[in-house]
Amino acid sequence: MSRRMTVGQALVEFLGHQWTVDGDVRERTIPGVFGIFGHGNVAGLGQAIAQANALEPDMLPYHQARNEQAMVHQAVGYARMHRRRGTFACAASVGPGAANMLTGAALATSNRLPALLLPSDTFATRVSDPVLQQLEMPHDTSVQVTDAFRPLSKFFDRVDRPEQLFSIALAAMRVLTDPAETGAVTIALPEDVQAEVLDVPEEFLADREWHIRRPLAEHGPIERAAAAIRGAQKPIIVAGGGVLYAGAENDLRDLVEHTGIPVGTSQAGGGVLAWDHAQNLGGIGATGTTAANRIAEQADVVIGIGTRYSDFTTASRTAFQNPDVTFVNINVASFDAYKHGSQLPVIADAGEALRSLRTLLDGHRVSDEFATRVADEKKAWDAVVDAAFEPTGAELPGQSEIIGAVQGASDPRDVIVQAAGSLPGDLHKLWRVRDALGYHVEYAFSCMGYEIAGGLGVRRGAPDRDVIVMVGDGSYLMLHTELVTAVAEGLKIIVIIVQNHGYASIGALSETTGSQRFGTKYRTLDESARNFQGDEVLPIDLAANARSYGVDVIEVDPSASAIDDLKQAIAAAKASDRSTVIHINSNPLDYAPDGEGWWDVPVAPVSELESTQTAYDEYLVDKARQKPLLG
Repeated sequence: MSRRMTVGQALVEFLGHQWTVDGDVRERTIPGVFGIFGHGNVAGLGQAIAQANALEPDMLPYHQARNEQAMVHQAVGYARMHRRRGTFACAASVGPGAANMLTGAALATSNRLPALLLPSDTFATRVSDPVLQQLEMPHDTSVQVTDAFRPLSKFFDRVDRPEQLFSIALAAMRVLTDPAETGAVTIALPEDVQAEVLDVPEEFLADREWHIRRPLAEHGPIERAAAAIRGAQKPIIVAGGGVLYAGAENDLRDLVEHTGIPVGTSQAGGGVLAWDHAQNLGGIGATGTTAANRIAEQADVVIGIGTRYSDFTTASRTAFQNPDVTFVNINVASFDAYKHGSQLPVIADAGEALRSLRTLLDGHRVSDEFATRVADEKKAWDAVVDAAFEPTGAELPGQSEIIGAVQGASDPRDVIVQAAGSLPGDLHKLWRVRDALGYHVEYAFSCMGYEIAGGLGVRRGAPDRDVIVMVGDGSYLMLHTELVTAVAEGLKIIVIIVQNHGYASIGALSETTGSQRFGTKYRTLDESARNFQGDEVLPIDLAANARSYGVDVIEVDPSASAIDDLKQAIAAAKASDRSTVIHINSNPLDYAPDGEGWWDVPVAPVSELESTQTAYDEYLVDKARQKPLLG
């Protein structure tokens, strides 16, 4: 049996009948579709979505967005909250609409989080070539904007003929639900093919289940890993997002409680243990805590579980200074398991590997001396955070005080959302996570503008939680229009704008590299100096901007009671059922406590600026600690 349908209609109905199964959990793989329509998709995919809405509105619900990049950010935020079991489809028109999704594609793939992208393409038949918004390349007239998705996607294909839809759609679903290969999945849809007709088999349109693979650890690798851990005097676990995506936080807790092995977390791994758990030393690496970094520095065995081992996690390969250090890398993806020259890769699901290790390490425990040192380092850092959170009474509070106020006013199941600027580093050190899914910092791509759109995705994925988005003024200005989406759908998020009057993070980095905050301040142009380094602050009003979108706005004025006022504002926002933006001015020069991590950002070795010369001398000292390989 078959049905006569357009390619767009067939794809929409197909997507509405896909299900992900993960153990006892069964949920829609694609719970909805975002779409901004133009001439490239309004008559094809747009018509199909409209028809589905009229006939069966719950099959593939449609959601508006204000920016194509933001659609992908929402899909990613949702995917993380659902531990990669589901994501949204994102439909864009030809040319600029499609190109706007490229940043989102790179973000999804970098974070190993699924997102289904459906960019439109120019006519496959080329009957009216060239069409509006077509990219013309004289050396290759087949190249279009959608080809730019190829290096950014974990899967890419183009439906040039209607008959290709079946194999392409099924292949796309395989990658979306593959724990090792997932990321941006792109199906390019020529605008004429979307509206072409074909006979669609009923079995293609029927419910289909995709079971997430949870590969077991092979006996040899896991036993060698266990032997290395048994022989360690100063082991440490580096826990990444793979622990959460496997739903393995309880397995991790069980292992560390029985062995006493301490844990440092990557940004994606925040939440694998509650902040006050005895084995949780907090963030590790360039933006980590002194507790995690001091233990890591002398560690003789490092057990990476579900981590990409980015340069921030390894402090640009300076975090692990023991000359005889051994790395055990447990990851569902072999690409990550073999990183940094590890000789003990274990390619397996994090939960399955942790349960195997728990059995193999039964009766094993770290020495009392090492356990005492771990406890002392944790206690010392906790005291540092307590002091950083203490209000100073300054009219312009530092970011640490602001984070402390947000922490104190939030509930354990609230989700903090962030992505770029100085906030990710400060949150990594300071935020006290109390729930496995309570910490959402997109730091694989660290995309400015992710926060509000990503926060909406988080809220869609966890409607029973308050979502608190913290965003600096620089990142807010990059992409804030999804506040309109929050109003349109009645989606409640709390957005805290930290007003720094410039790029606080890059400003600080600019100083350490000898450029003295050049180009990082929001100032009017100094015509004589031809720069923006003067004292005349831009008269922007971000609170008024947010208010114009229809959200509630609370302004915290500079005063000695600013922190108390912020706490009251958060309480009011949490009590409301509407989205609320809270605006507070901060002192960007009041830095968070140092966690003794380093990040490799090259400094010019030759310069006429004395500040750069000094910075280069300091850079060489840090660079000398860097290792070519870790394992």
